[in-house]
Amino acid sequence: MIRLFALLFLTVQLIACSNDYAQLTALDDEAIILAFGDSLTYGTGVNSATQSYPAVLAKLTGLTVINKGIPGEISQHGLGRLAAVLDETQPKLVILCHGGNDLIRKLGKEQLKENLDQMISLIQNSGAEVVLVGVPNFSLMLNVPDLYSELATQHKIPVELDVLPKIERNPKLKSDPIHPNVQGYALMAERIYTILQSSGAR
Repeated sequence: MIRLFALLFLTVQLIACSNDYAQLTALDDEAIILAFGDSLTYGTGVNSATQSYPAVLAKLTGLTVINKGIPGEISQHGLGRLAAVLDETQPKLVILCHGGNDLIRKLGKEQLKENLDQMISLIQNSGAEVVLVGVPNFSLMLNVPDLYSELATQHKIPVELDVLPKIERNPKLKSDPIHPNVQGYALMAERIYTILQSSGAR
């Protein structure tokens, strides 16, 4: 009986993990990807130009990936600069990884959700598509707030919810208590690349 329960549980887990990502438009070889966020995008803790997740993602995809991460930025300020960055870079796809500083400073999840919601709408209205990366609460459980999956469902966009909790739980993947090291950023890039492949973008 215990074996049967364990088998059923494993089957349910596998089905949940195999859910298709929301589909994206295939990126041509001239497409620009914008990586937008805070220090996790910038690459704090490593050589940002060569070892941040956007730098690694550029190698994996063979595409131009522009890193527009600003360490310490809260989502309100990210929302404030996003329109200008979109005009400047003209991306076909945006990897949006924001909210860590809001969560650390306990600025309020409702406001974070509203800011991210507006960011996603701005990106989509510009003609680009979005992949959302969930940031965990920096607490004992390191769980990603539900607002990330809710926004992904609402906007019908792919979301990565597992990679940052995995990195944050493993000291061997971090350069300090919060930021990934070379291996951590590489794992982040690989997971995002998997989403691009699974969603048909690449």
